[in-house]
Amino acid sequence: MSMKVSDHVLQRLRDWEVEHVFGYPGDGINGLLAAWGRADDEPRFVQARHEETAALEAVGYAKFSGRVGVCVATSGPGAIHLLNGLYDAKLDHVPVVAVVGQTHRSAMGGSYQQEVDLMALYKDVASDFCETVTVPEQLPNVIDRAMRTAKARRSVTAVIIPADVQELDYTPPEHAFKMVPSSLGMPAYAPVPGDADLARAAEVLNAGEKVAILIGQGARGARQEVMAVAERLGAGVAKALLGKDALDDDLPYVTGSIGLLGTRPSYELMKDCDTLLVIGSSFPYTQFLPEFGQARAVQIDIDPHMVGLRYPFEVNLVGDAREALSRLLPLLEPGGRAEGWRERIEKDTARWWEVMERRAAVEADPVNPEYVVHALDELLPEDVIVTADSGSAANWYARHLRLRGQMRGSLSGTLATMGPGVPYGIGAKFAHGDRPAIALVGDGAMQMNGLAELITVAKYWQEWEDPRLIVAVLNNQDLNQVTWEMRAMTGAPQFLPSQSLPDVPYADFARLIGLHGIRVQTPEGVRGAWESALAADRPCVLDFVTDPAVPPIPPHASLDQIEAAAASVLKGDSDRAAMVRQGFKAKVQEFLPGRRPR
Repeated sequence: MSMKVSDHVLQRLRDWEVEHVFGYPGDGINGLLAAWGRADDEPRFVQARHEETAALEAVGYAKFSGRVGVCVATSGPGAIHLLNGLYDAKLDHVPVVAVVGQTHRSAMGGSYQQEVDLMALYKDVASDFCETVTVPEQLPNVIDRAMRTAKARRSVTAVIIPADVQELDYTPPEHAFKMVPSSLGMPAYAPVPGDADLARAAEVLNAGEKVAILIGQGARGARQEVMAVAERLGAGVAKALLGKDALDDDLPYVTGSIGLLGTRPSYELMKDCDTLLVIGSSFPYTQFLPEFGQARAVQIDIDPHMVGLRYPFEVNLVGDAREALSRLLPLLEPGGRAEGWRERIEKDTARWWEVMERRAAVEADPVNPEYVVHALDELLPEDVIVTADSGSAANWYARHLRLRGQMRGSLSGTLATMGPGVPYGIGAKFAHGDRPAIALVGDGAMQMNGLAELITVAKYWQEWEDPRLIVAVLNNQDLNQVTWEMRAMTGAPQFLPSQSLPDVPYADFARLIGLHGIRVQTPEGVRGAWESALAADRPCVLDFVTDPAVPPIPPHASLDQIEAAAASVLKGDSDRAAMVRQGFKAKVQEFLPGRRPR
């Protein structure tokens, strides 16, 4: 039997060592689905409940495997549904290839059913490479370029294949005019900065007396080098959220996350430093970096298009973080640092973790969400993969979990979309079926798509060597992050028609579909629930009924924001009494005896 175009597409993906494709079926990819049947489901077709979550699963897979994630969808509505997940990949610099169907070539331009101009639709999200296959001879080039470009540029690429083209007999490109043959492979490479630029960077860093380092996900492969540079410079290290797992949180000079979801020590590190080294991060919030003119700054980034952003850097180094730091380190001089700088960083960081412990212990009605995540911290398996959804769950992930060693973690860092928590966890399990995964999810995201993706978990979990995928739902019946943003940023009271959520029995639903489920309504039950889930023989949903009045107070909380929150009370906030009580109880933990005066 002759090979169809669809057969060749799957063969080429196998040649690229693609093992999983996340998707949802539709008649625009019927040719591909038939080819999957002929190929004995290789690469494995992982059926999500929705194309958006299929794309998010591909993102999670790529983030935790280090490989290219691949997703597939039908023409028209299927291709449209992929977009949110693809933008999540694009903005977080994650390599993902989308393979999408299209109506027959004979119907294109005829306002046909489900016909959408996919080249125009994908022009932005797949700006690095997007191509429609109109004849068989374009393959394997189009697949090869999509895979290679996604990997090389850490970006989204797209291959559009009309339904009738999928069914054509495959004929390879010939050794002829206007034919484009292709080859496999993406060789490893690690660009390095020039010697003159390294010398300039060393001059800036050696002159600093109070050095701060900010790392992002680009520093993940340079853990030992970052530690060596921090020791040589006597620096503290703050982390952008996408780089939370790039360096151990239990190192005494690691101040934790930065920004609105960050820590007080990270805020003060940036406020008081005179020199800044940024490694592999495009952290966007300039107001959390040193004041202009306060600090001399050096940036290291592998992408020349991303250097010079966010801050007036004096020296920009383009190169792989590990290779750049290895070459920079011999040029750095020990000593000459401000007396007590490093000691103060370590003291403030230790104090912060004490504050977090006390904040977690603050009584709430019924359960303090900070305690839920804080209790997990010391129970984390050494090889765990943690995902966090957008919303208040991300606050507690950022501030209460100390990732260390082999532990991995991620969230939607730049798009900050709701709904990646459970899909990321599924992607992580297909990347590492032998490792436990935990998803921290708000009830808003759980209702948006998490409940549906529990069905995906139920469909596949028995294939995983380690069956543990724990979905922890912070069930406060409120779209809590937006509610607090309304209070703190605009002084507006909670608007119940938009913010209030129904109480859904998440644990009951989990048990209904064959998973484990526990509902927790008292603080006494929190630790035992985590222990039960971690010991379970199947995925588990933990339904923590938490207090919406516990505020995600930012590390720099100002009098203006406190006054704005108070104003929302005067305007009739539905939860005003509890909100004020919990806010002051949490904030006062920072000023208990032993706190250094500011």
